[in-house]
Amino acid sequence: MTAEETARLCAQYAYDKKAEDIIILDVRDLSPIVDFFVICTASSPPHLRAIQNEIDECMDKEHGQMPRWRERNFESQWLVIDYTDVMVHVFQPEKREFYALEELWSDGKRLQWEPTIPASHAG
Repeated sequence: MTAEETARLCAQYAYDKKAEDIIILDVRDLSPIVDFFVICTASSPPHLRAIQNEIDECMDKEHGQMPRWRERNFESQWLVIDYTDVMVHVFQPEKREFYALEELWSDGKRLQWEPTIPASHAG
């Protein structure tokens, strides 16, 4: 699986748990450490946890991929899930605005992405 496919899947799984303002940034030309950022917003610490759990469980069960590292401090209002070439950032609105990763990495290419409803998640 490519890093772009991983990023798109993570975005989809975040969407499945009602994450908002989901974007995928291609930072391959800007970062020697990571290829893509998935950035999304959660409404509360329980919502942060739900989004992280959905991404973790679906990536493991459906694609055999476990994150290299994940943040466990749900009160921080910013969780990171590290899939080596893809970093998923789940923010509460205040932290997303404060850290402004989209602005910080504005030279990255924003990928076109539209959520789908895969058969395994329909219903």
